[in-house]
Amino acid sequence: MTDQPPLILVVDDYQDAREMYAEYLQFSGFRVAEARNGNEAVDQAFALKPDLILMDLSLPGMDGWTATRTLKTNIRTSAIPVIALTGNARSDASIAAREAGCDAFLSKPCLPEQMLAAVRKVMVRAHP
Repeated sequence: MTDQPPLILVVDDYQDAREMYAEYLQFSGFRVAEARNGNEAVDQAFALKPDLILMDLSLPGMDGWTATRTLKTNIRTSAIPVIALTGNARSDASIAAREAGCDAFLSKPCLPEQMLAAVRKVMVRAHP
């Protein structure tokens, strides 16, 4: 077991959003990997086994909903907490995200401080 900081996989198709969240997480002491779509997210999750995934749900190709379901139904990745990030204004979006397997839900735009607070809260629940 290493004493490395937790690894967060940031999944977003917008480079600016990925960079903003990644930089804030790194500044806050986390290691970060990035993915641009659901296919990359699944590949990265299998390869890296991150401690948490920050998943945009509206992605090109395989969307975040499908990627989350894929990860949550695979024994190798089912325990990795997923925080959904979406600009979807539907009132039932957070319920749908939980049904897809997400452990928490954030609406975009989301301030980095809000994202960090959610990451820390979910990390404490997942890794007490």
